Amino acid sequence: MSTILIIEDDMNIAELERDYLQLNGYKVDMAHDGTQGLKKAMSGIYDVILVDLMLPNTSGYEIIQEIRKKLEIPIIVISARNEDIDKIRGLGFGADDYLTKPFSPAELVARVKSHIKRYERLMGKKVSNEIISCKGLEINTVAHRVFVNGKEVQLTTKEYELLLFLASNPNNVFSKDQIFDTLWGEEYYGDMATVAVHIQKIRKKIEKDSSNPEYIETIWGSGYRFNA
Repeated sequence: MSTILIIEDDMNIAELERDYLQLNGYKVDMAHDGTQGLKKAMSGIYDVILVDLMLPNTSGYEIIQEIRKKLEIPIIVISARNEDIDKIRGLGFGADDYLTKPFSPAELVARVKSHIKRYERLMGKKVSNEIISCKGLEINTVAHRVFVNGKEVQLTTKEYELLLFLASNPNNVFSKDQIFDTLWGEEYYGDMATVAVHIQKIRKKIEKDSSNPEYIETIWGSGYRFNA
């Protein structure tokens, strides 16, 4: 049974999320302020974390940042903030998904299921070569670790999954549509802007100069290519 952590200070919303998730067979834990939520999240016992952005004591942004220093588990932001800048910032800090209040409980459950399936598939994925190596970049597909010139780089689950997908298909050009469909799929209700956001974040972590990338190249009008 998968376990979900809800970090939400609005009791009505937290209980709504809990009830629908429990009805779908999930075990649910809750925290109602940021400090308590972060402490629970860092225990590493959860399969998905749902987090609001505006929380007492510690903000959702801070929670996401701290989780991403050590854990790769899926994080879904659930927030009343619906501006693009908030979504981009949440994804940029390391969240895997963004759901705007008010939301459909059925959609919430669908997204949780989707992220759990993708995370399990990613963690159990077998790649013929244990190490993908290219010009100082190394991806250990067994340990799910990434190194640039011997120094480990911390990627979120979705960043790692995207980098692995491109590096496993070197010199092939993939459109945003193809990447979105492969890594997010039909269950995801966001838009393809998230592809560009994740590419940008990966470049900042692995490239010497993210404005002149060596590994992930933009093919204007077509998509992205990993240069081997």
